[in-house]
Amino acid sequence: MFFKRSSKPAVPPEWIVVGLGNPGGEYRGTRHNVGFEVIDLLVERHKIKLDRSKHSARYGIGTIEDVAVLLIKPLTYMNLSGRAVAPFARDFNLKPDRILVLADDLDLRLGRLRLKPGGSAGGHNGHKSLIASLGTSEYPRLKIGIGSTSGETIDHVLGAFDRDERPVIDIAIQRSADGVEAVVGRGLAAGMNLVNTG
Repeated sequence: MFFKRSSKPAVPPEWIVVGLGNPGGEYRGTRHNVGFEVIDLLVERHKIKLDRSKHSARYGIGTIEDVAVLLIKPLTYMNLSGRAVAPFARDFNLKPDRILVLADDLDLRLGRLRLKPGGSAGGHNGHKSLIASLGTSEYPRLKIGIGSTSGETIDHVLGAFDRDERPVIDIAIQRSADGVEAVVGRGLAAGMNLVNTG
């Protein structure tokens, strides 16, 4: 497989792409961290180094589909994600409709994707923080289904995927990265047409 080589763009980013999750090795591979995993795949595909720190986040600037983008992993923990994202939007004078947020969703079956132009937090603490910090809920978000639970929600979202679940979520992460590329390169409608199936 050939990956597109990316260098630091000479122009400011046109998109901010944010993966939500919790920092630290103990959270790697958990359901709550699928947003981080999509960012990791985009980093690999497009050779964008996430080697800078600012605003309590790891970030990198590069190009996807010949468009300058800023990739972000907040290091604030999920509940305070907005505190890391809003300052970048101010730095680059980008409006919320240019901030694409990738996060897990309990209400979607495992591996199902839903790309939307906005909406409520739906009980997700990362989105609650973003809405509070950005002052709006109208920013695009790609929801990645992690399935519901009959047990404690916190144990479910902070737990690792079962062995039989992992292949399903790996495909969802691949498709999520495809969706990000479509949004950045061809617009939100194109991304929605690509991933909002099934």
